[in-house]
Amino acid sequence: MDKKNKTLGEFIIENQSSFQYSTGELSKLIHAIRLAAKVVNHEVNKAGLIDVLGAAGDTNIQGEDQQKLDVLANEKFIQTLRNREIVCGIASEEEDDFISINSNDNKQRNKYIVLIDPLDGSSNIDVNVSVGTIFSIYRRVTPVGTPVTLEDFLQPGKNQVAAGYIIYGTSTMLVYTTGDGVNGFTLNPAIGTFYLSHPGMIFPDSGKIYSVNEGNYSHFPQGVKDYIKYCQKEEEDRPYTSRYIGSLVSDFHRNMIKGGIYMYPKSSVASNGKLRLLYECNPMAFIAEQAGGKASDGYTRILEVEATELHQRVPFFCGSKKMVEKAEEFMAKN
Repeated sequence: MDKKNKTLGEFIIENQSSFQYSTGELSKLIHAIRLAAKVVNHEVNKAGLIDVLGAAGDTNIQGEDQQKLDVLANEKFIQTLRNREIVCGIASEEEDDFISINSNDNKQRNKYIVLIDPLDGSSNIDVNVSVGTIFSIYRRVTPVGTPVTLEDFLQPGKNQVAAGYIIYGTSTMLVYTTGDGVNGFTLNPAIGTFYLSHPGMIFPDSGKIYSVNEGNYSHFPQGVKDYIKYCQKEEEDRPYTSRYIGSLVSDFHRNMIKGGIYMYPKSSVASNGKLRLLYECNPMAFIAEQAGGKASDGYTRILEVEATELHQRVPFFCGSKKMVEKAEEFMAKN
């Protein structure tokens, strides 16, 4: 069979043996995420036709206004994972605390937990710009059969067994890794099946795109300001092109294909940055490293940053390896 004609289901079955904890549970978990992604994709594609646009009237734990599709996506992913009885715990960016899940026999026999950002870039929904879903999967560290605790969710990113994202754009793609490279699958909406379209995705070593919200320039640390000036300077291989969508999934996906760096640094108005370590930075860093890229907080490898709370924020520099290293050089000087 041609690689690109392979479905996500076939790919999971064929590659299940390459995963060190090959029991079939992780495969079922990826299947469940695939199903929820198709449901959310269906709702996103109806935005403007049904009442799913605009604010829901509530704020999440971070104090951000929840959009109607935020709430819907959160409900769909949690419901799908809960009903399949394949995880013992879920943490969502939209929930105040983690959710402990029991099996039908009231025991916690499952080994995996999922952390999820159900709808990344939701502020773009009303203007029909690409949004996404980000997920991260760990094996629990507390004994199987006991209730999950905060310890299970506050693991360093290097402990992830799988991570991925779904991008709802001109086409819908599911991109994920289990620590053995990164592969992308595109949804054929006519039959509802994901097909392998981007096998072995790799970050170019360098690129010509930098992605940062330059509206916050005056609030950035000097190292970030200096790196932006470096990107804009007229040289043999520069200036770089500024491209910023405002949806981490979309900016990351473009940069992985074309080569570039994404930055959300700390600032004088956001002392720890804006992005969440557990729901956004860790999974994207895992994917980046598996694709030959790099991710840091400007000084430290993201996957080694110690998690101390469920909704912890960190600065984030991620993308083509040489570009991230150059940004780190400027950070180190200041």
